[in-house]
Amino acid sequence: MPELESLIAFLPTRDLEAADRFWRGVVGLELALDQGSCRIYRVADGGYLGFCASGEPPQPSGRVVLTLVTRDVEGWHRRLSEAGVPTDGEPRLNAAFRIFHFYAESPDGYRLEVQRFEDPRWPGGAEVSSAD
Repeated sequence: MPELESLIAFLPTRDLEAADRFWRGVVGLELALDQGSCRIYRVADGGYLGFCASGEPPQPSGRVVLTLVTRDVEGWHRRLSEAGVPTDGEPRLNAAFRIFHFYAESPDGYRLEVQRFEDPRWPGGAEVSSAD
C-alpha cells in the first residue's frame, strides 16, 4: 500500500478570522499554511485541520466531532473555560469507550471533544485518570 504522509480535514467556516482567533488564538494550533480563503492548522505530527471561507454558514451535524487527544484533559478544560468557550461540564470518564473527556463548541458550532484514552489498546498505552 502506498504510504500516507498526513491527514487534513477541511471544514467550512462563515468567518475565517473568527475561526483563526479560536483555533490559533484560543486552542493554540500552529498555522501551517494560509492559502487566502483557506487556513490549515497543525494539530499533531501529520494531523491538520483546514478551515475554508464559505459563502454559506456551516451546518455542523451532531455526527461531526473534532477530537483532540491529550494527556491533560483537565488543563484543556480550564484553558477553554477561561477563554469563555462553552463546554458541556467538567471532564468525566466514559466507561463504555474507556475515555476521559468533555465537549466544547467552536465559533462555527462544531463539536470539539478533548479526550484522553484510558484503553491500553490505544497506541501509546492508556493514561490513568483521577476519575477512576
